[in-house]
Amino acid sequence: MAVSPTIEMSHACVPLVHEVEVIDEAGRRKTTHIPGERPLTIYLDKREVVTLMTLGSAPEALVLGYLRNQRLVEAVEDIESIQVDWETDSAAVKTRRSTVDIDALTSKRVVTTGCGQGTMFGGLIEEMSEIRLPDGPQLTQEAIVALIDEIRVHDTIYKKSGSVHACAVFERDGNNRVRLLHFIEDVGRHNAVDSISGLMWLADKPGKDLIFFTTGRLTSEMVIKGAQMGIPFLLTRSGVTLMGLELARKTHLTLLSRCSGKHFEIYNAPERVLFTQAAVI
Repeated sequence: MAVSPTIEMSHACVPLVHEVEVIDEAGRRKTTHIPGERPLTIYLDKREVVTLMTLGSAPEALVLGYLRNQRLVEAVEDIESIQVDWETDSAAVKTRRSTVDIDALTSKRVVTTGCGQGTMFGGLIEEMSEIRLPDGPQLTQEAIVALIDEIRVHDTIYKKSGSVHACAVFERDGNNRVRLLHFIEDVGRHNAVDSISGLMWLADKPGKDLIFFTTGRLTSEMVIKGAQMGIPFLLTRSGVTLMGLELARKTHLTLLSRCSGKHFEIYNAPERVLFTQAAVI
């Protein structure tokens, strides 16, 4: 994980997969693997904010992305340090300055439909009316199929143990080729997207030429976070909720669902997708 030189960070590590013994349908004992799940309580300037249930694969990035997406910190430069301690299951965030009214933001809490139950503070849904992604860029059908295939062959915790969601962000070049930038797995898709958001914030990476992929459904929460990052494409191998679609229409975000093999369904802003004969089945 790239670390901004302006933020002092821990590099906390925990086992992500654990071996356990099970008994199958024939009464046979065998070993299998399951992902870890542990609480991580975020303290912002010694104030308890929230407890997240997480795999723990990128805890500092998760904390940073969570603070960014909940608007609890205005700029990455405002953060002095993030220290994760797995002995106490805590993440202590120290800021250089804070101009955010945390009481006002945290007074309104929405428990989302994310696995492990995500939380949104403040009037994030109402504020979506202020976000309108610009027209373009465009993505070819071949690039979409190539992206889906790269996700398919990627080495994952899910293939070993299941029970996790994955999020990935791809970069698009001038020739409409895609390159994987970040791949994060966690017990909830909201944690995985927050971790990627944190990595992008550290690298000061804009979202205008990026494509976001998730194994989970595209809910209102996922669309909000995609729009906040300025990413014009959200793809999933799962489905789309009605509120997710409505927010995508308001923010002009392209949604692709049921992405598998060479198949996909476009739910919004199809003008960003270039269909080509070479990719048509």
